[in-house]
Amino acid sequence: MGLRVAVVGATGNVGREMLTILEERLFPADEVIAIASRRSVGQEVSYGDKTLKCKDLEQFDFSGVDLVLMSAGGSVSKEWSPKIGATGAVVIDNSSAWRMDPRVPLVVPEVNPDAVMGYDKLNIIANPNCSTAQLVVALKPLHDYAKIKRVVVATYQSVSGAGKDAMDELWTQTRGLFVNDELVKEKFTKQIAFNVIPHIDVFMEDGYTKEEWKMMVETKKIMDSSIKLTATCVRVPVFVGHSEAINIEFENPISAEEAQGILREAPGVVLVDRREDEGYITPVEAVGEFATYVSRVREDTTVENGLSLWCVSDNLRKGAALNAVQIAELMLNRGLFKRLAAA
Repeated sequence: MGLRVAVVGATGNVGREMLTILEERLFPADEVIAIASRRSVGQEVSYGDKTLKCKDLEQFDFSGVDLVLMSAGGSVSKEWSPKIGATGAVVIDNSSAWRMDPRVPLVVPEVNPDAVMGYDKLNIIANPNCSTAQLVVALKPLHDYAKIKRVVVATYQSVSGAGKDAMDELWTQTRGLFVNDELVKEKFTKQIAFNVIPHIDVFMEDGYTKEEWKMMVETKKIMDSSIKLTATCVRVPVFVGHSEAINIEFENPISAEEAQGILREAPGVVLVDRREDEGYITPVEAVGEFATYVSRVREDTTVENGLSLWCVSDNLRKGAALNAVQIAELMLNRGLFKRLAAA
C-alpha cells in the first residue's frame, strides 16, 4: 500500500524538482497530485513518464491525502499548512514560515532525524533554508568529533534560489550585454550578470540580511544552540548550485586529515579533496546530484583548533526538494504515516 501525495506549488522550480525526486527515488506513492494557484490550474507538469494537470489549491479536498510537500511560499504556507495538517495529512514545508516555530520540527535527516517525532503538534515539519541545509550536513559529523564553537561562512548562492524569474533575469542580462540591449533589473537590486550581490532577502536592524539571520538561528535549532555563527550571503551569476566557504573553530583538536576521514564516512557527504588542479567540486558538477560535496579541507593556523573548507550542493535538491523527500522517507521508515500504520 502506497501513500497519497500532493505537491503544492508544483509549477515552481522546487515543486517540479520535488516531483522529479519522488519518481527518481521510487517513493511509494499510489497517487501523486500536482496543486498550484488558481492562475496555474490545468498547467501540465511531469512526474516520471506521466503528465499531471495542476489542480486549484483553494478548491482541493485534502482529506485522504497522507503527505503534502509544500513549496508555495511563506504566506501561502502560513494560511494553508495548518488547515491541511488538521485534515490528518503531514505537511513538509519548504518556506521560512514555520522554521522557528517551537511547535514545528526543523529537520535535516542526516543531522537530527529524531526531531521528526515532534511533527504531530501541528502535522507540520519544516525544511531549512537552502544554504543552511548543506552547511549542517557538512558540520554535524565534525561537531560530533570535536565540538564546534564558532562558524564563519560566506555563501555563493545561485539565482535559482530566487525562483524561475531570477534565472530568466540572469539569462536575459547576460545575453543583453553582448548585444547592447538595455539592462533590466526586476528580481535583483543590482546587475547580476557578471557581478556578485552581497544582499539576499531584506536588511535587518543590525545590518545582517534575513538570509544571514536564517543561517544563524536555523543552525542553532538543528544542531546546537551553543554554536556561534556569522554569515555573509552573496548572490552570484550561477544558475543552479550553492557554494560556501566555511571557517570553523572547535573546542577540541582536530586535524585536516582527521576531518577528511570523518567527512569521507559521513552520511550525505561526498569528499572530493585532492590538492591539485580540478581536485575540488564546483556548482557545475553538483547540479542534479543528491550529495553535499566537501573540498579544500585545511587547518586554519590563525586560531586554535581551526579548519577551513569548501562546500557545494544543488540547492534545488538538498537545499529544498531532496531534503523534503528524505524527511518523508524518514517518516515512512519510522511508521509515522497514520493510515499505513493502521493498515
